[in-house]
Amino acid sequence: MPFQPVFAQFWEKVKESIENKTYAKLTLAKTIGDTELKNIYVRPVLNDDVFSLSITARYKTEEVESFHSLEEAFFVLAPYMNNPFLTALLFTTENDITFKLNKKRIGSIIEQAPTFKNASDVILEMKEKGI
Repeated sequence: MPFQPVFAQFWEKVKESIENKTYAKLTLAKTIGDTELKNIYVRPVLNDDVFSLSITARYKTEEVESFHSLEEAFFVLAPYMNNPFLTALLFTTENDITFKLNKKRIGSIIEQAPTFKNASDVILEMKEKGI
């Protein structure tokens, strides 16, 4: 699929934001039609000082949460792009980075001014602990 290399570039920006301690949150949104799955939220988690990502899939009637390493999360999220999601939004303290698929399913990355002034609490805690 033509958008996958661009999504991989987007994921590099996700990894950079975590390494640079600027990550606020990541959301997959804008579905194609009326789907059971409405959103996916990705938040950092520390369990006994071990970093992982909480992936919460919000459906019409329930929420399902799973925990993954940074590497695993890419493989968990990538299949949802184009089916059913057209947009992934990365919020950092430096800028908002949007991965979008157009009607021809060609991916693009757009950077805008940041929405969040502070990184996520977990990222701030990691910074404090030097993790």
